[in-house]
Amino acid sequence: MDSGLTADVTEFVKGLDTAMESHMAWTRRILRCTVLRADPGGDVLQDDAHTLCSFGQWFAAHRDVLDALLPDGAQRVGRAHKAMHDAIRAICRRALLAELGQEAELDAFEEAQAVLLRLLADVKTSVLTTTARLDPLTGLPMRYGIEYEFERCRQDAVRRREQLFVVMLDIDHFKAINDAHGHLAGDFALREFAAVLRAQVRRNEPLYRFGGEEFLVVLRTETPGQIEAALDRLLEATRASEIILGSGQRLRLTATIGASLVQEADDFAAVVGRADAALYEGKRGGRNRFVLVDE
Repeated sequence: MDSGLTADVTEFVKGLDTAMESHMAWTRRILRCTVLRADPGGDVLQDDAHTLCSFGQWFAAHRDVLDALLPDGAQRVGRAHKAMHDAIRAICRRALLAELGQEAELDAFEEAQAVLLRLLADVKTSVLTTTARLDPLTGLPMRYGIEYEFERCRQDAVRRREQLFVVMLDIDHFKAINDAHGHLAGDFALREFAAVLRAQVRRNEPLYRFGGEEFLVVLRTETPGQIEAALDRLLEATRASEIILGSGQRLRLTATIGASLVQEADDFAAVVGRADAALYEGKRGGRNRFVLVDE
C-alpha cells in the first residue's frame, strides 16, 4: 500500500503524537474551566472548535492518508473528534454559567474520546506495520498482502464499472547498468524508476516492487482505449527520466511493460502470469515498449 507515507513516515507519526499531546494540554484547560470557571479559549467554546485545535488541523491535512490506512478512517476519526468537542463545549458552557453539568454530556465526551483514541491507535499500528513491509530502497510496498489488495481493487472496479489491468514493468538492461557502473548506479536506477511510477499512478492504483528490477501496478480505466494511453505515459515518463552518477555521468532509463486485462474468473496468479508473459514478449521484441493482452 502506498498511502503517501513512504517518505514521511517518521514525520507523520511525530505529527500524530504531537496533535494528541496538544489534546492532553487541552483537557487541562477544560479542568480549569470546570473547577475555576476559567475561559478555556475559542478552540473549545466555538461551534467549529474541532477544526481549530491542533489535532483538527493535523487531521484536515491527513484525511486522505487516514482513509488509506483504515476503511472510512477519516470519516470515523472526524465524527469521534467532533462529538468529543461538542460534548465538552456543552460542559464548559454550563460551568461558565455556574450550572451543574449533565451526566449524559460527560458520558458522551468519555465515549467519543475512547473511540478516538482507539482509532488513532489503529492508525499508528497500521502505519508502523506498513512501514515494516516497505522496500527500504524504493519506499514501495513489497509483495506481502498483494493478493488481498488485488481482490479489493477488483471489487471496487466492479462497483465503479471500471476495467482493471495488472501491469508488470521491468527496467531495460538493468544488469548492464550494474556491470558497467556498479551496484550503486543500479540502486539509483531503481529509486528513480520507482519515483517515476509513483508520480504517474493514482492513489487507488496499488504499486509494488515485485522483485529485482520488476515492478507491478494495478491500473484502472473507464473505457477500453484508455489503457494504451496510460501505458504510453508510463513509457514516456521513464524515457524522460535520468540518473546522475557520482562522476556526473547521466544515464537515461527505458522500460518494458506487459499488461493484462483482469477477467471475471481470474485469480491473481493467472493474471500475473499473463502480464509476465506479455512482459517477456516485449523484451524479445526489442524492449522499450508495451505488450497488452486481454485474455
